[in-house]
Amino acid sequence: MQSYENLKALVASAEEDIRKAEGGNKAAGTRARKLMQDIKAASQAVRVEILELREGN
Repeated sequence: MQSYENLKALVASAEEDIRKAEGGNKAAGTRARKLMQDIKAASQAVRVEILELREGN
């Protein structure tokens, strides 16, 4: 499922910025918030795809 692979990649890419944001780096915090928004959208795409699989059976 491609949408799930995309979600996993987004989560992995957010780790460094989240760690930097915890240390007080404001720019990293901004990037982390943007990535969280992208993760939210990717999660919704996975949900929709799963529903489509369920309805197809």
